[in-house]
Amino acid sequence: MKGPLTYFLIFLALTGCQKEDKLTFESVILRNDICADCPEISISIPRAIENSRAAHSINSVLEEEIIALLHFDEDTEISNLDDALLSFTNGFTEIKNLYSEETTPWEAKIEGKVVYEDKEILTLLLDSYIFTGGAHGYSAKRFLNFDKNKGIALENWELFQNRKGFQLFAEAKFREQEAIPAEASINYTGFMFEKDRFYLPENIGYTNEGVKLLYNPYEVASYADGAIVLTLPFKEVAPFLASKNKS
Repeated sequence: MKGPLTYFLIFLALTGCQKEDKLTFESVILRNDICADCPEISISIPRAIENSRAAHSINSVLEEEIIALLHFDEDTEISNLDDALLSFTNGFTEIKNLYSEETTPWEAKIEGKVVYEDKEILTLLLDSYIFTGGAHGYSAKRFLNFDKNKGIALENWELFQNRKGFQLFAEAKFREQEAIPAEASINYTGFMFEKDRFYLPENIGYTNEGVKLLYNPYEVASYADGAIVLTLPFKEVAPFLASKNKS
């Protein structure tokens, strides 16, 4: 790529053992090398290379997620990843100019990967760490689910044909995993569910191990507790799922 931002495209040869029902991806790596004391930015994500609605949807949604993570100036419209890197860099420069002796270099590390794919569903996991000063940075994971046949991103509720039943089942499994008695408050062991009621996390995704529920730090527990994860095998939750095709 031309300019100060280094942009590498590394094509992954996946054709040999690739299943016909799976998409082909290349790896996109972006780094910031404008100056020695600029923010450290490292991004590694997959990009679908097919000329299909599903591929375009996956690439567009993933790019939008990264832009949202790096976009510093809300008054400026950002439409691509290069501008997002510049926005993050300019944000750091602005703060540094105001507080030159107190500013710790910012950092952004983002990695995306395919964690599940069958004939109908593809799930990406976006793992990010953003530091813009303070006591510590913020780590978060984000599941992005796609309907390959329709070529659209899926909301969490669209993953289920019986969401209420799934939530009741998930709560029972969550209590079992976290040793919370069935008759006790969901916050009995120190969780911080709002209104003292169990609810599904913002991040739900298909993985090879089953449906994964992921509560990021601060969602239902403290930062020190890290992410809270519950994995439910497909054979146990199949009656609740909208998709019946599991590889």
